[in-house]
Amino acid sequence: MFDSLKQTLREALAGGSTPAMVAMMRDALVEAKVAVGQSREARDLAAAQLARERAELETVRRRGQMAAGIGDAETVAVAARFEAKHAERVEMLERKLAALESEVAIGERDLDEMHAQFREMQSKARMPSAPAAPAARAGLDERDTEHNALRREAERAARETDAAARLEELKKKMGR
Repeated sequence: MFDSLKQTLREALAGGSTPAMVAMMRDALVEAKVAVGQSREARDLAAAQLARERAELETVRRRGQMAAGIGDAETVAVAARFEAKHAERVEMLERKLAALESEVAIGERDLDEMHAQFREMQSKARMPSAPAAPAARAGLDERDTEHNALRREAERAARETDAAARLEELKKKMGR
């Protein structure tokens, strides 16, 4: 999932533990956290879709049974067609949810590994006795501020994408 980010970490580890490398690793970690968060959101969305589809399947089955109880063959046939359609969607969403759960688990594992590597590099960067120059620290503070702004922008974009998807789904339900 995070192959390019992990490669950045490997390069940073190989290049030493300078404050600039630590900052690069911090950036890679934030990107990884955002990606895991997006994977979690996708998983949660798929779980909600699956729950709705299962509810629809149960409703169709119940209606089919009621129609069979009163001898309405035409409604039973329609219910059977819809039951097959909803059952197929449930199966697909179960597979999708399983894949997304695996993606989240792998992403979290990769993130933990990256975090451990980051802590290791951070501790190596602190080992030298000479403190970082104030100008270098100011540069890092500026990077942190930029980084936080980028992270907030990425999170906002993810929320907007999610909202747009939900709006489209609502429009489909309402027939627009």
